[in-house]
Amino acid sequence: MGKNIDIIFGHYELEISRIYQMLYQINDIIIGVIFLIGSFFFFSDTLTYYGTWLFVAGSLLMLVRPFIALTHHIHVSRVYKQRGRHSQEK
Repeated sequence: MGKNIDIIFGHYELEISRIYQMLYQINDIIIGVIFLIGSFFFFSDTLTYYGTWLFVAGSLLMLVRPFIALTHHIHVSRVYKQRGRHSQEK
């Protein structure tokens, strides 16, 4: 993410991009917190099991990142195509 947006069909694309950027950033914050807590859990032998599961959860959330970006791309593409059809009908 973090790329510039070409505003082709106005406010709607910007709104869509902001939503997906927010989801992406929230996911990154959660990943960071999970990995940080998991790292601290490895300092204690009794918490190592839970630390391992936190690393698994963090890794799963890392897989969510490309799906957020892909969904964003598909959503914008569909709206762009739909807007293109509406402008041709007028």
